[in-house]
Amino acid sequence: MVRVRGLETRMGGNVIHRNLDLDLYPNEVLGVVGASGAGKSVLLRTIIGLQQPTSGTIEVFGQDVNALGLRERKSFGARWGVLFQDGALFSSLTVAENVRVPLREQLHLSEALMDQICAVKIALVGLPMDAARKYPSELSGGMRKRAGLARALALEPRLLFLDEPTSGLDPISAGEFDALIRDLKDALGLTVFMVTHDLDSLAAIADRIAVLVDNRLKIGTMDELAQDKNPWIQAYFCGPRGRAARQMEAEAAKEREAGKGS
Repeated sequence: MVRVRGLETRMGGNVIHRNLDLDLYPNEVLGVVGASGAGKSVLLRTIIGLQQPTSGTIEVFGQDVNALGLRERKSFGARWGVLFQDGALFSSLTVAENVRVPLREQLHLSEALMDQICAVKIALVGLPMDAARKYPSELSGGMRKRAGLARALALEPRLLFLDEPTSGLDPISAGEFDALIRDLKDALGLTVFMVTHDLDSLAAIADRIAVLVDNRLKIGTMDELAQDKNPWIQAYFCGPRGRAARQMEAEAAKEREAGKGS
């Protein structure tokens, strides 16, 4: 779904990514982690074309994103959905109006059909129907994220980008959001690129984990990365919270296998 080769990204005189390679495969959840300021969100923005790389290639669905013209890029972008931190909703629009934005930009639909699509997407992410008429300022943090997710899913994308989806949520709300992403991934056949710092989210839904360290990515399962000798990776995956998350991941894997058997 996504193929990155030799990516270099600079901001001012600082090198953010150097000779970075990445593969994202269909129907997987790839969790991307790293220290604050390591360039996780910059990587997401670069892949979706909001930031230009210094060098390297980025292919999404087999096409070079940076070789597309402005009109082609706008149309191409309809094939993926993005949930930015805190939902990034338009504050002057209701939830339903926010979900309508990509529909209006990309499609020519009747008002009645857009109303129906909005209702489906809002229900799909677990929001009550009366949320459609509310403004972002009237929603809790968790509800804003769900509203942003409804907008990201408006055009039925195959590829979903999530930027810190559980940031700022309490543990219960974060766990519920993880379960929602997992269920949507299975039901809709989504491929998910998820920037996060949340070990519990990684354990709950990530198939593989990419650690951004020293300007490059190290990719593997949680247990594989725990064997890496890099000091930051060791501290992240082998500390008390990391050990608990790895145990949680092992238990979740057993449950999935048991489900397949039944």
